[in-house]
Amino acid sequence: MTPVETLTETNSPAYQALKGRIHQDLLNRLNLDRLTRTTRAEAEPEVRAVVREMLDRESQRVPLSFGERESLIGDVLNELFGLGPLEALLKDPEISDILVNNASQVFIERNGRIEDTGVVFRDDQHLMQIIERIVSAVGRRIDESTPMVDARLQDGSRVNAIVPPLALNGPALSIRRFRTDRLAADDLVTRESLTAPMLAFLRGTVAARMNILVSGGTGAGKTTLLNILSSFIGNAERVITIEDAAELTLRQRHVVRLETRPANIEGKGQVKQRHLVINALRMRPDRIIVGEVRGEEALDMLQAMNTGHDGSLTTIHANSPRDALYRLDTMVAMTNLNLPERAVRQQVSSAINLVVQVSRMADGTRKVTSISEITGMEQEVITMQEIFLFQKTGIAPDGRVLGMFRATGVRPKCSEALAIVGCQLPMDMFEHRQQVGGDPSGWRQS
Repeated sequence: MTPVETLTETNSPAYQALKGRIHQDLLNRLNLDRLTRTTRAEAEPEVRAVVREMLDRESQRVPLSFGERESLIGDVLNELFGLGPLEALLKDPEISDILVNNASQVFIERNGRIEDTGVVFRDDQHLMQIIERIVSAVGRRIDESTPMVDARLQDGSRVNAIVPPLALNGPALSIRRFRTDRLAADDLVTRESLTAPMLAFLRGTVAARMNILVSGGTGAGKTTLLNILSSFIGNAERVITIEDAAELTLRQRHVVRLETRPANIEGKGQVKQRHLVINALRMRPDRIIVGEVRGEEALDMLQAMNTGHDGSLTTIHANSPRDALYRLDTMVAMTNLNLPERAVRQQVSSAINLVVQVSRMADGTRKVTSISEITGMEQEVITMQEIFLFQKTGIAPDGRVLGMFRATGVRPKCSEALAIVGCQLPMDMFEHRQQVGGDPSGWRQS
């Protein structure tokens, strides 16, 4: 007599084995070519009926409760029409990253913290099938000859996949998701990512067409801040955005979005950010927004900023404002034009007006930790002055990062430019103070 299997959880070997059998039987019975040409909603009744019939046959060997049957049917539908075990994670709006280390390890980032999900794939082949489904949807392939791929899901989520022989423990998948409910500027104050005076200052610098570089590490909130800064741009201005993977969500009417293109299967047809920056200059832009500078396009961006295209915004991976300038130096060197270091730094110092540093704290919160103004050159060194900063003071018993936002007491050089565009900021907001609350007047002398 066949032994009875028990299902204690959806990740148990018995559950996974049953789901695998049902899925394989479906592949053998159904006309998949016809199903793939229909929507999930149209095909679901037929698939559910077939799966229920199969489960009735399996009931002697694998008894299932009603909840387990419905869960299994949903999982099988996800295997046929979605991304299998990842579908439930993709429906959770609080998840910002899905990190698949291998078939048996799936982590997520929620509210800035990494969590183990307990989600598993049947094996490496199962995970590989999901990866191939993602990359084939955008006309790419992944195998031993091309073991790394960047792609994008239909909802705009950014995907990176890497497989053996480069990934030693099996295929790995990373999905960076983006909020559907876009944060407003005031939300940053509410979440204590910055203060109302800092936000008022940044709003004024965008209106005054300052060139702003947002710096920070991975997952620090650079794109979120860039979206909010771009919201301060007037509707009458023509904005060109340039990105490797489309993440910006501008709400202005006059926006042209450009995105790079990877090489095709034959290794041809690649369009880099540098090509798009050069092309954008021919499109009569009022503002150019580059999602992130990471290579030789940095030189073209700097030249655009120095030749009348002021008010531009971009981000860069760096741990501090000074490191951001060093990275720009390195990127310009990648153009192999053999420019003197002093000439490059002069380009940087005259092109960039502000460096805004954002960081992810140990408790998962994101904060604007520094707003610095570039003031010029002294011999071979670019000079900067910090206007606002976040000073960390410790860790609370519950793990929260403690600290305070401060004005450094330095009056920015750009204050006159802000006044010209009608942004009359009170000069006492730059006095050496720490903030008490979210209200612009909520300062006390430190």
